[in-house]
Formats: sequence, structure tokens, C-alpha cells
Amino acid sequence: MTDTQTSTPTAQLSAVGVSIWLDDLSRERLKTDNLQKLIAEKNVVGVTTNPSIFASALAKGEAYDEQVRELAAKGTNVTDAVFEITTSDVAQGCDIFRPIYDSTNGFDGRVSIEVEPGFANDAAATIKQAKELFDKVDKENVLIKIPATIEGLEAITATIAAGISVNVTLIFSLERYRDVINAYLAGLEQAQAAGEDLTKIHSVASFFVSRVDTEIDKRLVAIGTDDALALKSKAGVANAQLAYEVYEQAFSTERAKVLLEAGANKQRPLWASTGVKDPDVLDTTYVVELAAPEVVNTMPEKTLDATFDHGVVAGNTIAGSYAAANKVLDAIAAQGISYAEVTELLEKEGVEKFIVSWNELLETVQTALDAAK
Repeated sequence: MTDTQTSTPTAQLSAVGVSIWLDDLSRERLKTDNLQKLIAEKNVVGVTTNPSIFASALAKGEAYDEQVRELAAKGTNVTDAVFEITTSDVAQGCDIFRPIYDSTNGFDGRVSIEVEPGFANDAAATIKQAKELFDKVDKENVLIKIPATIEGLEAITATIAAGISVNVTLIFSLERYRDVINAYLAGLEQAQAAGEDLTKIHSVASFFVSRVDTEIDKRLVAIGTDDALALKSKAGVANAQLAYEVYEQAFSTERAKVLLEAGANKQRPLWASTGVKDPDVLDTTYVVELAAPEVVNTMPEKTLDATFDHGVVAGNTIAGSYAAANKVLDAIAAQGISYAEVTELLEKEGVEKFIVSWNELLETVQTALDAAK
């Protein structure tokens, strides 16, 4: 951990046991000392990426021009070019975070890269690409992102079994989260049987927060009664608090204990989608209300800055929250809003949004390749 003053909200969060990961990466950040600065000043200990982040990074500035020219000169096709560009960024990010990875025994200092979103419903293609990404980045501290679709569960187990660390993404429901933990434990059991070093295998489970509020709030506003409106912006936090309860329960089972005693690591909950969308809600809500030991909070830079500037960290804010969180979800159900329907829709939309971003990324790179020829 860096020697940041404990008076800053981000340092206080770290003291509670929250790992702060930045939800952004670009060649621009890598070429400057930006990441080192965020590590030193704002307690950032990891980075996550997704197709949207890369599409945005490539559309701005000239940082990628030289590599694009080289790829164009070789006649590289667009899919391979995207693979080369994104893995190059992630490998460089891994080098920057390597000291943190070493000092935390692999818990932090992580950089995530996602399999193609178009493979979300194809387990075999996901497994194949997870291994290709891992081999290409060739850094111990990379995390391969796999979506928590039904088909993704099979891929998670197989990838973990191969000794590759995984960031499971797009988790919205408590039921699917339980499936994800099960997939992780099954992967560890297979890895152990194959003689893999369990101490080296890590995983985080990315539970999305703000998108749950956005969808449920839309439905509460449509109902429009005082009771319905009183529940606005409460579902996301309640859902995540109950996810932490699932985490605590799952890793205190006999099955988990056997693996942990053999050197395995817990799959930590990660709060994703933590940028507040509603202007009426405090911009640090999904950070300060979800602080607890062993969690990761991956923040867009705007949320990180807001937290550093005016976040009020009140220790472990998840402890003792489960009864109230259950009441919130029960009250929402009593309004006729189906939790299962909302979370299924969000997963479907999540995959679709990443496919759109992936296609934008391909278009951006193809345009750049054409211009460089």
C-alpha cells in the first residue's frame, strides 16, 4: 500500500478493506505518469477495462498512431489489430501495477481484459479466447473478464481450472451470483485435481450497482405513487449488500473451507457500475454505502475524484444491513416489479451494449488502419 495520508477518503476506504480499482485504461494514461499518480495519491490498486473503455480511448488523441501504422504496414486485419492494441495496453498496465500485485500476494495490482462480448453465449469460444488473451498478455497479474451468462458459467469453471485468474462480469441477480461462486469453486476443484497451484488463482465477481437502480427507478416512477417514489435509488445498494451476504455465506461452507485450507483464495465481490446516474443522488453513494472488508470498488475517474474530494467514509457500511436490504427488495416486489425480470433484462442489455461498443471499436480501428495505409 502506498504512503497516502490516512486523512483522505480514499485512504480511509482502503483502511476499511476496500480495494480501489480504476475503471479506465488508455495509451495516454500509460504514456504519462497518470497511473503512478493515482496509485500514490488516490489509493488506486488496480484497473478494469471493457470494450467501451477501449473504444473511447482509441477514438481520442494520437497515442495509438504509431502502433496502428505498424499493424497497417503488416496488413493486419481489424480483429487481430484490436487484439494486439488492447493486449499491449493491458500488458503495460500490468507492469505498472506489478509491485502492488507482489506486495498484496496477488489480491490487487490487477488489470482486467474482456473476451469478445459476441462470445457471451458460446462457452467454447470464450474458453479458447480466455487462454489466448492470457498467453498474449503474458503477465501473472492479468484478469480475464468473462460474462456471467449461463454459457459463461461453464467458461468460468474451465478457465479457472486451467489456472487462469478471472474477473466475472455482468452479474445482476443474487441467484446468478450464487451460480458464479459455484462455477469458481468447481474450477478450483478441477485445478486442484490437475495439480495447479491454487494460491496463484484469483477471481473477482463484478456485481453491477447503478444499472439496477436505473431500471427499477424507471418502473417506480411509472407507478408514481408516494410509496413507489419513496423506494427510488434504493435497490442497487440493497442488492449489493445482499450480494455481500451471499459472499460471506458461500465462503464459510465446508466445500469452500476445504479449498481455502488447501491455499485457494476467496472470489471477492467487486462493485461495478458505480457512477451515479441520478442527479438527485449523492455522487459517492455506490462507494461509501458499500464499504466492507475484502471488496473491490471499480470506479470511473469521475467517481474516484468525487470520493477523494468529498466522500464520507463511515467504516464498514454493509455490516448489519441485510434485514433492511431485504425489506427494500420486498417493498419493490410489493409494487409489482419483478426482480427476476429486471435482472434478466439487465444481463441481456449488458451483453448487447458491449457488443455495440465492440463494433464501434472495430470501426474505429478499421478507419485508423485504412488511413495509415
